[in-house]
Amino acid sequence: MKTPKASDPARSALMKRVRQARTSAEEAVAVGLRRAGLFYRRNCKGLPGAPDFANRRRKWAIFVNGCFWHHHKICRRGTIPKQNRAFWLEKFAANRARDARKARALRAAGFYVAFVWECEAFDPARLERRIARLQRRAGRAGEG
Repeated sequence: MKTPKASDPARSALMKRVRQARTSAEEAVAVGLRRAGLFYRRNCKGLPGAPDFANRRRKWAIFVNGCFWHHHKICRRGTIPKQNRAFWLEKFAANRARDARKARALRAAGFYVAFVWECEAFDPARLERRIARLQRRAGRAGEG
């Protein structure tokens, strides 16, 4: 295994300030879910992958993915840093593989799983469409 490259202290300090919970994208999704009348719990630690939002009775879960951290390929925020490019490509691939594992585990437990991208969360019309799709699909998943 190769030794990781020493990081710049300023870069390291910047990365430590990145929020992991209650991000502005998550808050926007929470507002959309409340407007749609969907009840949820946040960061459900008892479920595989601890989804950002979930309803155990209705069996749906939502992950809010940052466009940069999960490398949203069709978004301008999903960039790859020029420095230490190999590290970042590996990191993004690992993040996406982890996302897929979490979704598979939840689907195996009978959950409908949705991913909302950061860019979708900040576009009210797109977010409303995503939540409406969740209502239709999760409504069926919660029946029976």
